[in-house]
Amino acid sequence: MRVAGVILIVIGAGAVVDSFARFALQGKGTPAPVAPPRKLVVTGLYRYVRNPMYVAVLAIIFGQAILFGDIGLAVYGALFWLACHLYVLLYEERQLKRTFGAQYDKFRTGVPRWIPRISPWHQPM
Repeated sequence: MRVAGVILIVIGAGAVVDSFARFALQGKGTPAPVAPPRKLVVTGLYRYVRNPMYVAVLAIIFGQAILFGDIGLAVYGALFWLACHLYVLLYEERQLKRTFGAQYDKFRTGVPRWIPRISPWHQPM
């Protein structure tokens, strides 16, 4: 089980770095609401899931819970997911719709919010 925990942590860390880099290089912004991307990022892991940064951080948290056998970390992961879900529903998706309009609508209908697609989304933007 500890190996599974380490694998989740490593995959999650790589996904966070990849997503941050895409926001900076392709989106011309940051993940922070004070300096959001100016272009909608729909490449890399974003072709599988709309929120790969949150999913990656969850993988890291749950990987640590498995690695250390710590139920408290698992509870923290569940609470973190709930906070992210509420933030995404109440703020982030509305803001993306206002900023990117039909482009975001097309992306939203093709890519799931939390559970990754099996195959990458291929839709010209």
